[in-house]
Amino acid sequence: MEERKPLLEVRHLKKYFGLGGKKELKAVDDVSFVIYKGETFGIVGESGCGKTTCGRTCIGVYDATGGEVLYDGKDIRKQTKQERKEFTRKVQMIFQDPYSSLDPRLKVHDIIAEGMQIHHLVSSKKEEETMVQRLLRQVGLNPEHAGRYVHEFSGGQRQRIGIARALAVDPEFLLCDEPISALDVSVQAQIINLLVRLQKERGLTSVFIAHDLSMVRHISDRVGVMYLGKIVELADSQELYSHPMHPYTQALLSAIPLPKPGKMASVNRIHLQGEPPSPVSPPKGCRFCTRCIHASKQCHQEEPELMETVPGHFTACHLYKKK
Repeated sequence: MEERKPLLEVRHLKKYFGLGGKKELKAVDDVSFVIYKGETFGIVGESGCGKTTCGRTCIGVYDATGGEVLYDGKDIRKQTKQERKEFTRKVQMIFQDPYSSLDPRLKVHDIIAEGMQIHHLVSSKKEEETMVQRLLRQVGLNPEHAGRYVHEFSGGQRQRIGIARALAVDPEFLLCDEPISALDVSVQAQIINLLVRLQKERGLTSVFIAHDLSMVRHISDRVGVMYLGKIVELADSQELYSHPMHPYTQALLSAIPLPKPGKMASVNRIHLQGEPPSPVSPPKGCRFCTRCIHASKQCHQEEPELMETVPGHFTACHLYKKK
């Protein structure tokens, strides 16, 4: 079996935000993972867990407080000016809000063509027009939409425009930051299916950030579960959903609605007590200890290490001792 090649390696990544004085918000606190070429890596967790900050720090939108990010084996913080420009072409982002991420003053053609112009990917206006029309077709829009403004489109159509803009520079890595959370339920599946198809057609590598675990299961090859700035569990998608180990992951999965309401009564719901602690002053020991029904004295005093509990399945929990 051919060994998979890492495209993005995250090592002990930290991102803290200063709040004045000595206070710091620890949005991402010592996170490590690897993303392989051609796969989709899902990051899930409650709002405020640090998943968006983690994704943006990984692609250099935010400067890391500590740790390192390697893209294709090279530290992104040590890039030359030319390497940085090429990196911004290879790595693109699809934003959460299709209403605020597109310039309302520009026509759709100009929004999509801007990246081509910056990176000198077309040699003439005719070639540029052909490329824009081709991209619009690929994302399910009509070529004549190129002459319209974004206020003339629905949320789902705007997100398709955002996807076309990201694809216009022929990227190899996509950061999808909750790309469906602002959309109507009726169009969410359409956008997910579009992203899956485009990834296969173009051989893209991607990070898919979401709080909807059912959607992440559909699109992701592997999934990392975040809680209060930490990754608490990481595994292949099917393995994670079939055999969740961390109590937090188990609680999240138990909350997923079933397609058949009659079966809801048979689901063992795990109700978490209270709210997540503040990332400004996280609890000592395990971050989840204040809400976990299995928490022991050790959990309140000693932080668990993210370790491989079964092959390919990593969990940060004292319930699973090193053998």
